[in-house]
Amino acid sequence: MASPNRTLLTEFILEGFSEHPGLRLLLLVSFLSLYTVALTGNVVIIALISFTSGLHSPMYFFLCNLASMDIICTSSVLPKVLAGLTSVENTISFQECMAQLFFLIWSLSSELLLLTVMAYDRYVAICFPLHYSSRMSPRLCGALAMGVWGICALNASVHTGLMTRLSFCGSRVITHFFCEIPPLLLLSCSPTRVNSIMTLLADAFYGCLNFLLTLLSYGCIVSSILRMRSAEGRRKAFSTCSSHLLVISVFYSSVFCAYLSPASSYSPYRNKVSGVLYSALSPTLNPLIYTLRNQEVRSALGRLLPFSRGQM
Repeated sequence: MASPNRTLLTEFILEGFSEHPGLRLLLLVSFLSLYTVALTGNVVIIALISFTSGLHSPMYFFLCNLASMDIICTSSVLPKVLAGLTSVENTISFQECMAQLFFLIWSLSSELLLLTVMAYDRYVAICFPLHYSSRMSPRLCGALAMGVWGICALNASVHTGLMTRLSFCGSRVITHFFCEIPPLLLLSCSPTRVNSIMTLLADAFYGCLNFLLTLLSYGCIVSSILRMRSAEGRRKAFSTCSSHLLVISVFYSSVFCAYLSPASSYSPYRNKVSGVLYSALSPTLNPLIYTLRNQEVRSALGRLLPFSRGQM
């Protein structure tokens, strides 16, 4: 009897920011600006790394993958947000909602896993500099990147597939500005035990385990840096890690706020704020952080855009 109920529901209504009608224009301009900067910044990062031979190293290869994930993440959410802010009723079809859910989970889980890989890359570079080239070979880097994309695509497929099996009845209003697992589970009128268990397992792996592995990598990095005799060496080592640490801090804090809590304690306001952080702010800040705090990237940007040399 679940199938008829589900087929009757052809679309959801995204609540978005309808509780603040007076801020519609401000929000529209803000999200449009964030999306423009995020898209432009990440495309520039990918172009710089692709066409600058001096940036063809493991660290920048993974950064290129991170920029691609940011484009997918922000593009799966913000165009629909902008469309909703310009319409009276912000509706999304069931199929569009599931597609948005898939690409969002794919990009978010990929980014969490890739940040761990990038932490390991910095660990090898700083703790084993003489063996860095052999340990982080192009073949290994390619395998790690393919593994991240493949594992996370499978994870997104599982969660999206489980969501399509649920029946939805009663309210069609998603108390968010995009389709996300917690508010969708609250709308289901069929058992969500399997969905909740799989979400908990994914949270444990992508959130907690990867966070602990990242902390372990940086614990070893800090220990190795403190043992360096040269103050210049310590400064250079810390500078190569500072950008990555800033990205990790922003991204993990927003994702933890959104996902590491049971659906029963779902807070629309809290999840909208964290949603803005990881779907709009983080993809916007990432290219800026890596550009402004990285001399090699700034130099490559200066060569690509001669008019920007005076501002570097």
